Amino acid sequence: MQKVIRINETEEYAEYMESKVVRDIRDDRTESFESHRNYTLFVFPLYDIHRAGMAANQIIVYLDHEDLFLLCEGRRGYEIVETLFQKQATNECALWSFFQNLLKNDMDNLEDLECEVADAEMAAMVRFQDNYSRKIIAYRKELLRLKRYYEQMDTIMDSLLLNENRLLSEEGMTHFTILANRTTRYLQSVLNLRDYVTQMREAYQAQIDIEQNNLMRLFTVITTVFQPLTLMAGWYGMNFTNMPELHWKYAYVVFIAVSVFVCITLLTIFKKKRWF
Repeated sequence: MQKVIRINETEEYAEYMESKVVRDIRDDRTESFESHRNYTLFVFPLYDIHRAGMAANQIIVYLDHEDLFLLCEGRRGYEIVETLFQKQATNECALWSFFQNLLKNDMDNLEDLECEVADAEMAAMVRFQDNYSRKIIAYRKELLRLKRYYEQMDTIMDSLLLNENRLLSEEGMTHFTILANRTTRYLQSVLNLRDYVTQMREAYQAQIDIEQNNLMRLFTVITTVFQPLTLMAGWYGMNFTNMPELHWKYAYVVFIAVSVFVCITLLTIFKKKRWF
């Protein structure tokens, strides 16, 4: 029998499963992968990778020589599995077809995510964005979710390929080897994309540091230009009795001219040194 059922319906199909399996499912004591002489049982969280941020639904797969059951947690998980699962001539073909459909469009999704990340980076280079940091955090969170998902899928494929209980034929082993290689490529793509996002974050931080340095340089130039004027204002603000400039009728004009000359001279020097 090949069937997609809800976890709360396990008791209805208990006669087709090992009694230990039914007890473990009922008591929520299933392991991530179990290979016994007569059956294989494994659990994995089913993520909808096409909908970022969606919670995972636990899927339990029971496989023996006669039966294949996919037990689903939650309505969303049941709907996805029901859509992807197709009955085949043999259990191994049905299981392979399910994973084939599950991973079918994942590379397109990863390519779309990569293009989105690249576009966000290009937009940030053209124009500074206040929410760019939040975007990077969102990308890192989504890639962490995908990384965990594909790591678990990769582990399941490797465990199935061990075929300790001989539930898979030679042809089935070949098909699952292809799926295992595909899952590994997806995982590697996610890891590469994570490295890319990390580099984006470092480049963004470097850009912020450069802008802060430029701003500090501008403040330094402004401070340096006005320091001589501050000295001159403080000097002539002492109002000593024997300061002849205080009573000279051209003193005010000359002071303005000297101040302008000092400013122009300093700005010219700074410009030649490319300090701003």
